[in-house]
Amino acid sequence: METNAKIYVAGHRGLVGSAICRNLAKKGYTNIITRTHSELDLLNQAAVNDFFEQEKPDYVFLAAAHVGGIGANSTYPADFIYQNMMIGFNVVEASRKNGVKKLMNLGSTCIYPKMAPQPIQEESLLTGPLEPTNDAYALAKISVIKLCTAYNKQFGTDYLSVMPTNLYGPGDTYELQGSHVLPAMIRKFHEAKINGTDVVNLWGDGSPLREFLYSEDLAEAVVFLMENKHANDVRTPTGDFVNVGSGKELTIKQLAETVRDIVYEGTNRTCKINWDTTKPNGTPRKLSDITRLLSLGWKPATELRDGIKLSYADFLAGNVKM
Repeated sequence: METNAKIYVAGHRGLVGSAICRNLAKKGYTNIITRTHSELDLLNQAAVNDFFEQEKPDYVFLAAAHVGGIGANSTYPADFIYQNMMIGFNVVEASRKNGVKKLMNLGSTCIYPKMAPQPIQEESLLTGPLEPTNDAYALAKISVIKLCTAYNKQFGTDYLSVMPTNLYGPGDTYELQGSHVLPAMIRKFHEAKINGTDVVNLWGDGSPLREFLYSEDLAEAVVFLMENKHANDVRTPTGDFVNVGSGKELTIKQLAETVRDIVYEGTNRTCKINWDTTKPNGTPRKLSDITRLLSLGWKPATELRDGIKLSYADFLAGNVKM
């Protein structure tokens, strides 16, 4: 990408989009375009088309999405499938119609089957049933991946998709009904510390294995790919996409204990964890195979404990959504 190229970051206020904007600015890109939801409703096809016709961006990072944890996905599946499909389809089609040079579509590793062989390779897509607690979101993301691949085949576009693992970092969402597991833990343990609560309740039994990636590392990865790679470089039999993760996993129990230790660090107090086994665990294990990404020349830099400390500092600074 040229440093003065017009770059549109869809979803610039979110965890991923804000990290991408920071990374681009740090690398000297000077023409970054953003729009808030009130300025541009990505569910409105006509409005999206008008925006692209007026601005004519050269490059697009599609980081806008309707996201949430197990609770939100289970309660509002229609919102998750409709909104994410519409956002993706509107932005991809407008990009095609207006000659965008390259598009980066941000997906999620939840696209893979619940019982996919571990670590999960890109070729596992559509080889088995999805995790029921977030299948609506996953289906929407799969649809946008397939749309990008179809456009590349039919129109010769250069649309890459990346599948990040579980993310966390600066500017995360800590609203308990809509946040993901790690930020939800940060808030719960922080509130327990402040309120002097002896017990924190968490969903499931703590046994599922999960992988986490610091959002600033993800931003580094997607900008690296946008600058240096093309759809052909990440092509698989199931689509033009690549996993992005840390390649490391731990149990939810280990994660909870780590977050608790960081939150209570410097005090002489702690709290117990009560695992509510009436609530779902979700997928038993989800570790992404990042062999393809490593072969492309990128690797993550931030260790989990260091990243959680940075995230908690950001939470304490008030740079969060509650």
